[in-house]
Amino acid sequence: MSSADTEDAVLYEATTSGVAILTFNRPERLNAWGPDLAAGFYAGIDRAEQDPAIRVIVLTGRGRAFCAGAHLGSPASAAGVGGSMERAGQTNLADLVGERPPHFVTTLRKPVIAAVNGSCVGIGLTQALMCDVRFAAAGAKFAAVFARRGLIAEFGISWILPRLTSWAVALDLLLSGRTFLADEAAEFGLVTEVVAPEDLLKRALEYAEDIAAHCSPASMAVIKRQVYGDATGDVVEAASRAEVLLHEAMPRPDVVEGMVSFFEKRPPRFPSLHSSDA
Repeated sequence: MSSADTEDAVLYEATTSGVAILTFNRPERLNAWGPDLAAGFYAGIDRAEQDPAIRVIVLTGRGRAFCAGAHLGSPASAAGVGGSMERAGQTNLADLVGERPPHFVTTLRKPVIAAVNGSCVGIGLTQALMCDVRFAAAGAKFAAVFARRGLIAEFGISWILPRLTSWAVALDLLLSGRTFLADEAAEFGLVTEVVAPEDLLKRALEYAEDIAAHCSPASMAVIKRQVYGDATGDVVEAASRAEVLLHEAMPRPDVVEGMVSFFEKRPPRFPSLHSSDA
C-alpha cells in the first residue's frame, strides 16, 4: 500500500480536553476491515498512546457502519472465493487483518471508548468488544456472523464475549450468528448506553471528557491492567496483586492530588502519562 492508500483510512482528531477521536473512514464499503484500515488504526492508536496530552481515546466510524466485518471484495468476487480461501489458509493472518490482534487494545494504558454508530459485525464486533466502554446509536446492528460464513469464533471474541455477557448469551450469539440491535446489546451488557444517532458522538465525548478531567491517568492505566489481568486469575491472586499495586500507588502525586482536590472541592490536576511511564 502507498501512503495515499492508508493516510485517510482512519481520521485522527485531538481535542483540547485531552481526547483523541479515531474515525474509520471507508464509508463506501461500510468501514470493512482491511490492511488500510488496520494500518491507519494502529498509527492513530500509537499516536494517542504516546501523546501525554491525550488521556482518553474514542473510536467510531464514518457513515452507516462502525465496521461491517472483513473486507471481502464486491459481489463480483464470488466466483473466486474458493481459490482465495485456499490461499488464505496458507497465508500469515497478519497479511489479511493486520499485524496486531484486536485484544492489543486491552493492553493500552489509556481508556478506549467505542461509539458504535452503525453496523458492527464480525471482526468489527470483536474490535468494539475489546474497547473498554461502548456507546451505541439506536438501531445499530450487531452480529457475530462467523458460523454463517463457515468460520470459527475469531481473534479472541470467544474470550471477551462470555466475560461481558454470560455463557448462555455468548453461545446464542456465536452459534446462531443472528443479528441483534443496540437495545438488545444493552440488555446483554455489551453497550453501556443507547442514544439517538445524532447524539452518539456528543455523548461518548461527554463521558470521555469527564474521565479525562477527573480521573488519574496513572490510576486508569493500572486499573486496566488489573481488570484484564485478573480475568485469567483467581480472587486470591487478584487481591494479592492489588495490595502490591496499592502500596506502589500511595507515594504517587496522583493520590495526594486526588485527596487534596477532594477536600478543596475543586477539579483534580493529575499529571499526564508519558511514553516512558510504565
